[in-house]
Amino acid sequence: MKSNIKKPKDRLVLALDVDTLEDAKELVYELKNYVGTFKIGLQLFTSVGPEIIKIIHGEGANIFFDGKFHDIPNTVAKACANLVKHGVTFFDIHVTGGSKMMMTTAKLARETAKRYEQPEPTILGVTLISSFGQRTLTEELGIYANIDDYATKLAMLAKDCGLDGVMVSANDLPNIRKKCGDDFVIMCPAVRPTWSMVNDQIRILTPTDAIKAGGDYLIVGRPITQAKDRVSAAKMIIDEIECAIEEKEEIL
Repeated sequence: MKSNIKKPKDRLVLALDVDTLEDAKELVYELKNYVGTFKIGLQLFTSVGPEIIKIIHGEGANIFFDGKFHDIPNTVAKACANLVKHGVTFFDIHVTGGSKMMMTTAKLARETAKRYEQPEPTILGVTLISSFGQRTLTEELGIYANIDDYATKLAMLAKDCGLDGVMVSANDLPNIRKKCGDDFVIMCPAVRPTWSMVNDQIRILTPTDAIKAGGDYLIVGRPITQAKDRVSAAKMIIDEIECAIEEKEEIL
């Protein structure tokens, strides 16, 4: 999937966190030339269903189905196989669902892609959601490991189980990139340019920090979708990504 990263905009994933098909279509039509992938989450999908997938496909853009599946292996595998039939580019499952869930899902998804002559999807593992902090991990879930070490452990498990990459906070990027290698796909949620509000995310970084730390794809939502001029906001983030890539290459 990294071979599909040809331009800085290809790294930008726009979160379509809206409630109506009309709002989603407006964002897709307006920003299709400035965004590499559109993210469909539970908020939008439970409101409008698979119709939005057809619309995005019609505009020639990539699709990330952010369902964060976590259930028994058979249920998750069959649900994800249905996504493959729709031709999604990326989808994600929780690493904490365990090795059997991940391996079963990866196997069936790839078999389904071949059977239905669909592109093989990039399967990502969710380590810890970006609203989690150390207090949530320790006091609420009873996991006493350091949050960064725990996320790295989960990423390594995802790789061992045949997943293509992970969704991780940019704070965990350097160690995961080192442990999992350059070919392991890393998508970063909760990316916020310096000029935007933080909102409800805790573990965030700027586009520059995320790229320099080794991120492949950056998910941005409200800094673009709630901007007065959405195209200009997207362009500013693309420019920041491009500058970060150039600076990183100069260092290397």
